[in-house]
Amino acid sequence: MIITLLGGAGFMGAGIVRDLVSDRAIVDITKIRLCDASRVKMEALARELGDPRIELVDLNVTDPAALSTAIAGADICINCVPTLLGFQMTIFEAALSAKVAYIDLGGLGIYTVKQLTEHERFKAAGVTAVIGVGADPGMSNVICRAVADELDEIDRINLYWAAELTGEENPVLVPPYSVSTVLAEYAHPSTQFYDGRHVECAPMSGREFLDLPEPWGRCEFMHSPHSEQLTVPLADGIRDKGIKEFSWKLHLPHREHEAWVGLVKAGFGDFSEPVEIGGVSVKPLDVLNKVIERNIRKNADRIPSQESHEIHFAIGRGRKDGKPCTVRVEVTVSPDPMYDPYVDACTSMNASIAAQLILKHPQKPGVYAPEGYFDVATYFPELEKRRFRISKNVE
Repeated sequence: MIITLLGGAGFMGAGIVRDLVSDRAIVDITKIRLCDASRVKMEALARELGDPRIELVDLNVTDPAALSTAIAGADICINCVPTLLGFQMTIFEAALSAKVAYIDLGGLGIYTVKQLTEHERFKAAGVTAVIGVGADPGMSNVICRAVADELDEIDRINLYWAAELTGEENPVLVPPYSVSTVLAEYAHPSTQFYDGRHVECAPMSGREFLDLPEPWGRCEFMHSPHSEQLTVPLADGIRDKGIKEFSWKLHLPHREHEAWVGLVKAGFGDFSEPVEIGGVSVKPLDVLNKVIERNIRKNADRIPSQESHEIHFAIGRGRKDGKPCTVRVEVTVSPDPMYDPYVDACTSMNASIAAQLILKHPQKPGVYAPEGYFDVATYFPELEKRRFRISKNVE
């Protein structure tokens, strides 16, 4: 099987490649087309992994012919190009034209609704697309499916993700993922599902404190723009069970949370609108990215060894067998040597899982969110293979 990976030398793309070439693979991969604009990064990754199946492809996604060539003949196209660069629909359409299965990391939900409206076109063409297949969204959607499957009637499902770092405090701000994504999560309004309909909520609203086990402790959660709330409450087997509320809330490590709040207060939340400096028009995001990258590079020796802990959980309330019922399904990701080469093992491993499950089993043409495509029985064992811990409590 041939896999095309766009943006494959970035943090998430590189992690996906690592998982694809590992002994966890469940499909026979003959070639991985590693496509990126940075030849230096591609070559470094290829040297490190030393897998002959990796083929380097210099790619400028603004070149339609080059994009078409990169995708043509592949069994699946994995799109890791950052959503906020604005190429998601272009790549999505290119996969359809090439009749190649497609997945992306989705994230903020900017294109989710628009992509889902293309379901019939993809179905008619016999092409499968599953959108938003990282950790959140992606794994989180399947967690919600696991909750919904336990309930006959659903009043609400509330979805949360919390990250925490342990060890010496880091004097350097190291983004957990794309800087633009973090800023959007803090600065942009979100769409949530309340009273049976989608409503817009202000940035950093929905403040809620929950007591979690160590190392998270007492966490402050907030609304954040994501794709899960756009799809989960409308999914088959969830909407028809009467759901009236679905929310997604985020908690980043305590001290880092303060830093991102400060950057938004300073005006970096408007990261796309250019400012003029010395007669030159620049985007705040470009400046911030360069400053953060420089700071990390200059202070690499001051960055302490820290361990990252994640907990992804959904709480569903409703009825089972006519009686009130609360279901909690959670996935925890604790430090493990397996994750050491990854920037974000959870996101990249889940994207790899999604791609391989699509290739492993008979495909369903059309455009789907993860909760509408994957089933818990085949998905969760892949998480456990990667040492993610799953728990379910039904009361």
